[in-house]
Formats: sequence, structure tokens, C-alpha cells
Amino acid sequence: MPEPLAQQTRPAMSGASRRDRIVRDLEQTGFVSARELTEELGVSEMTVRRDLRRLEQEGALRIVHGGASLPIGIDYQSRGMSEQAAKADIGRFAATLIPPGSTVLMDAGTTVAQVAQHMPVNFDGYVITHSVPVIESLLERPDIPVHCLGGELRAQSRAMIGTSTVESLSKLRAQVLFLGAAAVNERGVFVAKDFESSTKRAFIESSNRVILLADHSKFSTFTPVLLAPLSVVHEIVTDRPLPPEMVRVADELGIVVHVVNPT
Repeated sequence: MPEPLAQQTRPAMSGASRRDRIVRDLEQTGFVSARELTEELGVSEMTVRRDLRRLEQEGALRIVHGGASLPIGIDYQSRGMSEQAAKADIGRFAATLIPPGSTVLMDAGTTVAQVAQHMPVNFDGYVITHSVPVIESLLERPDIPVHCLGGELRAQSRAMIGTSTVESLSKLRAQVLFLGAAAVNERGVFVAKDFESSTKRAFIESSNRVILLADHSKFSTFTPVLLAPLSVVHEIVTDRPLPPEMVRVADELGIVVHVVNPT
């Protein structure tokens, strides 16, 4: 029987870095499992529980059976307040990139929802989405046809996900996708948890042109699940110049980068 491979060692994270990552995961999913955190952070369960107790004392989360959840009253709308001005400007600019008569896919997320709020007055295309906030925004625009994807409603992201959503997308095609992400670096586009991946990948596969919307904080954030390499992205809209390594990779891949200034 072959000897087991030696476990790779990785640099130990500081307590502050661990707690920052826990909060970022929580903001993306609404719940974090203590067991999953021990694997993700590479520390003991005792260390994780100590971090969770400290974060609970600071009001960042509340400890529940098996892990932690967002404090009562912290929801999608509250999370959308982060980098609010930048997200609004990104959404406003992104809406100007829609070609006339296009079918547009809109991913979930607070930045993509800003595109729906800034749709051109003369938009003459069609929107496909699984995002409840996008649907709510477009209810104010009865002139815009909207195809709502079904699936399992996830309250934390206010979006439909799952097998039904993916199957619905397999029959559709769009000219443009506005894609959100939890983190971005030269390796690719990341999400916080794997349950998001299948729906987002189906969005990518159903679109001719992928426009990634990400404020500057997403380029210095770590999340564990790689959604797709940067090669799937055609354009990036952000609010500050990209880190040097990202600039190099974007140039190599021919990705068009739009930098807008937050108001």
C-alpha cells in the first residue's frame, strides 16, 4: 500500500486575518460552519470557536448550532452598503455597455443589481435573471421584457440557484452577461461557497460576452472557491486601477478594463 502523501504546510494566518476571512465568508453566504472553517483556515476547532466568540462580542456575527450566522437585521441590503458609491458608478457605467437590442443575463449580487437600476431609457432588449433585486428594479420598467429563472431561493443572496436554474439556462442564449464575484485575482474569478458555482458557470456558458463587475475591494479579498479562469472574461468594470499583476494578465488575455471614479 503506498505511503500517504505528506500534507503540504501553509503559512499560519494571524488571528486578525482569520477573523477577516470569517466575516467575508459570512457576508457572502449568511452562515459559516465551524467544521468547514477549521479546514479552510488550517487551524483547530478550538481556535475557530475562539475567533467566533470574539467576533460575536464585537457584534459581527451570532453563534448558532454548528457555526455562526449574520446578526439579526444584517441582510443583503445591509451588505450592499459596502462600497456603495463605487457600486452605483460601476452599475451606471456598465449599463452603457449594453448593445442595442441585446439579450442580457444579470447575475446575482449588489453590484450587478445596480445595472438594473440604471438601465438606459431607450433599452430595447431582453433581460434574463435569477436575482430578486434585479427583478424588483425592473418592475419599475414595464417596457423591459424580463425572463425570471426558477430554482431554489437562497435568502442570503436573494437569488434562485440549483438544478432547475441551470436547466433553464441551458435553453437560453444571451449577448451579454454581467457577472458578479466575491474575489478576483490573476488566477481567476472566485466565489465564497461552491453552491454558487454551477449557476454562475451556466451563466458564463450561456453568454457570448462576459462583463465582470467588481469594486476595488474584490481584488484584495480572498475566497476559497475558484469559479473560472480570467480567460472567460471579456471586460472588467471597476472603480480603481487594477493591481499590477492583474494589469499584466488582463493585457495578455486581451481583457478590456474600464475604470470609473466613484462619486
